[in-house]
Amino acid sequence: MTLSNFESMDVVMLMSIVNMKLRDDFSGDLDKLCAFFDISRSALEARLATANFEFLPDVGQFR
Repeated sequence: MTLSNFESMDVVMLMSIVNMKLRDDFSGDLDKLCAFFDISRSALEARLATANFEFLPDVGQFR
């Protein structure tokens, strides 16, 4: 699974995929996820913010 097309993905599906990857593969570390997929953290957060999702570092998820 790649996130290279995250800017055009359905935002709810994107949030679900990102949270699954954070949980299963990156121990809630958003910086590691972004580095692995070579995507901009700020762009990813901005895209998810369009649906009012924000990253909660204490739980390692977007909500």
